[in-house]
Amino acid sequence: QVQLVESGGGLMQAGSSLRLSCAASGRAFSIYAMGWFRQAPGKAHEFVGSITWGGGSTDYADSVKGRFTISRDNAKNTVYLQMNSLKPEDTAVYYCAARPQWASTQALRIMSNFGSWGQGTQVTVSS
Repeated sequence: QVQLVESGGGLMQAGSSLRLSCAASGRAFSIYAMGWFRQAPGKAHEFVGSITWGGGSTDYADSVKGRFTISRDNAKNTVYLQMNSLKPEDTAVYYCAARPQWASTQALRIMSNFGSWGQGTQVTVSS
């Protein structure tokens, strides 16, 4: 089992930057990929991006492509979500998730393909 803890959320102004962290513990060595998802008030969960643990291949939702960057530090078992040029529509609770088995890039866009989840961290962007 993998335990995930997100941190770094906060209240930001539009146009600013913020970095979220997701620290993995437990069977972190078994992770194949990590994903970031978010849920805005009154809306369904939305895929943000993913990264493979070994190769570092990334994938992003169109809504954040070019503004958000996912990276990982294998030595620290930590994944980061660097968010630049924040917009009010980025306001949401952000969750990281982990998957141990191989999955396609497309499959990593689907929440149900991840078995371990963090508790979420709130990001609020004011205009």
